[in-house]
Amino acid sequence: MNSGTRAFCKSLVPSLASTDLVRFKSFRARTSSSTPARVFRMASEPPSSSSSPPPSPSPPSASSNGDAYSIAASSAIDFLSLCHRLKTTKRAGWVRKDIQSPESIADHMYRMGLMALIASDIPGVDRDKCIKMAIVHDIAEAIVGDITPSDGVPKHEKSRREQEALGYMCKLLGEGHRAKEIGQLWMEYEENLSLEAKVVKDFDKVEMILQALEYETEQGKNLDEFFQSTAGKFQTELGKAWASEIASRRKTKR
Repeated sequence: MNSGTRAFCKSLVPSLASTDLVRFKSFRARTSSSTPARVFRMASEPPSSSSSPPPSPSPPSASSNGDAYSIAASSAIDFLSLCHRLKTTKRAGWVRKDIQSPESIADHMYRMGLMALIASDIPGVDRDKCIKMAIVHDIAEAIVGDITPSDGVPKHEKSRREQEALGYMCKLLGEGHRAKEIGQLWMEYEENLSLEAKVVKDFDKVEMILQALEYETEQGKNLDEFFQSTAGKFQTELGKAWASEIASRRKTKR
């Protein structure tokens, strides 16, 4: 890791730069040659019967195996310690509205993951991928925070900051197979590139308006702006159906 990367992290996460819990250092890149290929639900052509399986890798020696696990554990704990900020950073929209005990970024992503878990099957959509995407889509906010439209940050600048933060987090994790998967899921969501991304983007809006309804009910707030900001922006029939149910319940309560 060069001095520029260290300066970037310290400028964005000053509270973490001084703690012994997170050690920012360079890690050796881990190859993914021995990692099994990911299995998707979509059908694919069977492998040629003439092809022979690759030879099994030789088992590592006890000393090298121990060293490999030591590096993996160090990377994982550094990464997870940084992600702790997702649990402690409150969602900015609720803070601005003076909501008492507002949800954190992690709270928001967790319920989105549950949405992906319980949703009805949609042809062509990989449920497991949606669950992963839901718990990754705001992960860069561990460094940049929850940037909202009211902050006046242009969309391209918000995306640039988040991509830079995500790149740092992937390096912290070791830049192996898991880090690359996180990066790919985040980019796929950010650019709305797949059916899964469209579903999860709808979950993002559905979770927000459901939370808004709950705060209106519990704290007597008028949070109509959150419903107005999502109106007509749902991309899937599932998202539209769930949003309609929430709107119906809100109308009954008022």
